[in-house]
Amino acid sequence: MEEKIHFFVTNDLHSHFEHWPHVMTYLNRCKQKWERREEPYFLFDIGDHLDRVNPITEATMGKANIELLNQAGYDFVTLGNNEGITLPEDHLYHLYDDAAFHVICSNLHHQTVENPSWLQTNRVVVTDQGTRVGVIGLTARFNPYYHLLDWDAAPVEETIEQELLQLDGQTDIIILMSHLGINEDERIARTFPQIDVIMGAHTHHLLQQGEEVHQSLLTAAGKFCGYVSEVTLTYNHTEAMVVAKEAAAVDVTHLPEDPSASKLIQRLDKQADDILQDEIYDASEPLPVDWFHSTEIIEALTEKVRQKTNADCAMLNAGLLIHGFSEGKITYKDVHQACPHPINPVVVSLNGDELMEVIRSSLSDAFMELELKGFGFRGKLLGRMVFANLDVQLGILSDGHHYVKKVLFQGDRIHRHQTYTVATADMFTFGRLLPPIARAEHKQLFLPEFMREILADTLQDMKVNAH
Repeated sequence: MEEKIHFFVTNDLHSHFEHWPHVMTYLNRCKQKWERREEPYFLFDIGDHLDRVNPITEATMGKANIELLNQAGYDFVTLGNNEGITLPEDHLYHLYDDAAFHVICSNLHHQTVENPSWLQTNRVVVTDQGTRVGVIGLTARFNPYYHLLDWDAAPVEETIEQELLQLDGQTDIIILMSHLGINEDERIARTFPQIDVIMGAHTHHLLQQGEEVHQSLLTAAGKFCGYVSEVTLTYNHTEAMVVAKEAAAVDVTHLPEDPSASKLIQRLDKQADDILQDEIYDASEPLPVDWFHSTEIIEALTEKVRQKTNADCAMLNAGLLIHGFSEGKITYKDVHQACPHPINPVVVSLNGDELMEVIRSSLSDAFMELELKGFGFRGKLLGRMVFANLDVQLGILSDGHHYVKKVLFQGDRIHRHQTYTVATADMFTFGRLLPPIARAEHKQLFLPEFMREILADTLQDMKVNAH
């Protein structure tokens, strides 16, 4: 006897709710289809469903996302880094209190108190025909962040070994929800042939027909839920094994919107508006933003970051502020829209040579005009670097380009071998945007405050000084 089992998988929505009603239409159609045929199905989300770039998520600290997942009837969810490290510790601890689904994250645990009741390391569900499906989940190990929030993400291979040992003899099919990225998924598939399906996320890769690596089928549906992954496994009860695996990423953007999802999002949007209407500052004149020039508000924010971190100096790119503020009432929603990034301050230690390299690189056209995607940045262009407690003096070449003539710290030139503590945005500690910062041995992160919360403090200071 053979049994077909269907799995529908979303990943990396990042609170792009404009796509969610299309997803709901697709899922509801699939549910109706397989219920008519009396074939089992399960709904999975592989993390980064929430993103505080969206006012609805910001206002509710992710609770709205849980409400949407409940409405859709999900069965299993794991955590992405946006759930794990962009919420204050207490908000993450209670994020899934009202979840109507299983939250599986095998490698995440709280460091100081008992894990929340919703957090499970694995789960086995049994179909009507008796097929046992074991589910485990893994999230990316951003422990420099997690540890500051009193959480820890355990090593991947060690966790998988533990979970497979615990599930040994209890399952016919093993599913891994992996918010680790395509490279990790492929490595896991080569190392653990017991895993039948690895549902991927994090690196926003799209596998149109899935990818078979050794015994495992890998799936992923890109980002923002323009696609939904559909997986069908055929289990032969006589042979006691999976005899067929199929996967496809289905484009859902052309589908009509589900009315109930659209209505719920509209209600949540109004609720968010009400929550975010607190006045921060009543500006007597506009506060403009210019991505290629220094302005009052970005200078004030840069200095505020330096003060909060107690660093020698600070530098922020002007592109952190997507737009300025008009004259009149400035609310927290305005602040959120101007600075939507899930970006924290960080202080790195650089010697004089490294600091000069960073300054020169950050004032190049290539840096200022870079249309960055990722590392927490939700803006358009990086823009010009703005400095606090550094006097950066520029000259002009014959071709009209600027160059750094000299840099002064507290009236003295930068000394090559002296160590300076530099406050900046944590996105520069990733990748190759500014290599000396990325490879700095000493990095001190400041959590849970985002840059926009420091921007709100900056505006509050301006309010006080105005009086």
